Amino acid sequence: MQESQIRNLIEDVRRGELPRRSFIQHMVGLGLTAPMASMMLMHEGLAQGAATIPYKPTKRGGGGALKVLYWQAAVHLNPHYAGGTKDQDASRVFYEPLAGWDVEGNLVPCLAAEIPTRANGGLSADGKSVTWKLKRGVTWHDGKPFTADDVVFTAAYAGDPAAAMITVGTYKDIKVVKVDSHTVRVEFPKPTPFWAEPLVGSVGPILPKHVFEPFMGAKSRENPANTKPVGTGPYKIVDFKPGDTLRAEANTNYHVPNQPFFDSLEIKGGGDALSAARAVLQTAEYDLAWNLAVEDELLKRLEAAGKGKVSFYAGSDVEHVLLNASDPWNEVDGERASAKSKHPAFSDKAVRDAMALLIDRNNVQQVIYGRGAISTANFLNNPPKFRSPNTKYEFNVDKAIQILEAAGYKKGADGIRAKGNVKLKFVFQTSVSQPRQKCQAIMKDACTKAGIDLELKSIVASVYFGSDAANPDTYQKFWADMEMFTTTMTAPDPQYFMEQHTSSQLAQKANKWASRNLSRWTNAEYDATFTAAQSELDPVKRAAMFIKLNDLVVGGGHVIPLFARPRPYGVVNKLVPALSAWDNATWALGYWYREA
Repeated sequence: MQESQIRNLIEDVRRGELPRRSFIQHMVGLGLTAPMASMMLMHEGLAQGAATIPYKPTKRGGGGALKVLYWQAAVHLNPHYAGGTKDQDASRVFYEPLAGWDVEGNLVPCLAAEIPTRANGGLSADGKSVTWKLKRGVTWHDGKPFTADDVVFTAAYAGDPAAAMITVGTYKDIKVVKVDSHTVRVEFPKPTPFWAEPLVGSVGPILPKHVFEPFMGAKSRENPANTKPVGTGPYKIVDFKPGDTLRAEANTNYHVPNQPFFDSLEIKGGGDALSAARAVLQTAEYDLAWNLAVEDELLKRLEAAGKGKVSFYAGSDVEHVLLNASDPWNEVDGERASAKSKHPAFSDKAVRDAMALLIDRNNVQQVIYGRGAISTANFLNNPPKFRSPNTKYEFNVDKAIQILEAAGYKKGADGIRAKGNVKLKFVFQTSVSQPRQKCQAIMKDACTKAGIDLELKSIVASVYFGSDAANPDTYQKFWADMEMFTTTMTAPDPQYFMEQHTSSQLAQKANKWASRNLSRWTNAEYDATFTAAQSELDPVKRAAMFIKLNDLVVGGGHVIPLFARPRPYGVVNKLVPALSAWDNATWALGYWYREA
């Protein structure tokens, strides 16, 4: 269907001649998801009322304790430099954005009074601004009022390069203007189809100006509030032991009636995924376990106890392997893995091509992850509109050997291939996790057959996914040849997700390794296409640009997708959590309750 035909259908909806449901069905037939079709109508001012979340309790409190288990422990509580999911989720307990994304990819107001549309005057016709009306009567945990000043401040705070925030890419080029005490306008330098990125979802939590303003810029990491949050959320901090346990109590002044249901919250970190699964599914000691990266056969056995079940939430998270584009073993200008350096082996496309052929994705899926993995050759897998049909994956040891032989890499007496001074001997790191160690072992076996030696390294998750700029073993520093982890897509639009491969996001010493391009692969065509996609208002053309971005990053060979990962949670019987694969696990924590 051409753009003109889509435009005609939108006008039919506007005139009342075509029901919204029929329009969405047409778009789904073209490969869009229902949420993306709904966003198209929302941009045109044709959306229905804001999405709502089911909630039954009729009073605040009385639900006792809510106990959640994260086998990766949070180490700080500032959402804007939370590089790992565990820190993002922990921060979101206390801090809220203007809106979040529900399980269907719909926007749900939080600190906003309503979702902006063309009809309510929130969205400009030229796509260069969005006006948010803020909820009144909201107070910070210390009793001070929430106002537009806090929203304006948050954008300036996160957008300051000197602060080296993980969200700097979202805020550095926009301007947030105070219209009145409870209205702000976000101004974009160009037409912006994904206007719901700043101040929304995982990159949008609003911070109190009076608490964070004294610690702007380079002083941002010295703020005591990084571990003692003052937010607007449904729970208030009681105690936080970084790398261990977070305890909170119900916010009795919370701005949503009858919430929260639970009187207290405990998030216990550490341990491993299998122990977490047992603590919910087998013993019911905890109510919910996050990210059960456990062999599916084991999960099924634990579910048989009848005390809980594993729930999978499909989004666009992807487990992948990175091949370092920089040299992690030598310094340039005093910096290891400097973006100015080149990896001695992976700078050769032949070696990267061989590595991609030595990963048995189907075996990993079938033997280890089962329901929790969908083998893929794509980095960007959902929504379907953005999924590339141009890629494929293959496991072929013989073909990998042929490629290496043709490129001049010959086996030595030790069985390891080399060409000149370049030896195919690599350190391959990931977090401590039984399935990941088994994946490493499968890859090592295939690589050994091809004459490549992998030294397997496993790092405790709280360190690997931590944000300690002094620790050499964080995945953001990537001081190894190869590494593996899951990257999450926290909105049903791929703009923020795909920004991580741009040259502006290089993780390096200058930004305290807080940016998101960890492989340090750069490509001028990728940068140019991403820039164009940021302002392309034609949804068909924009989708084609993101498919191209996927093909470029996969074709570059430094990023090797393994499998799409539906988010697996262990949920005890009778707990009703509000979860979404398009946002943080704690995005709607106030809506969680327990059935009688």
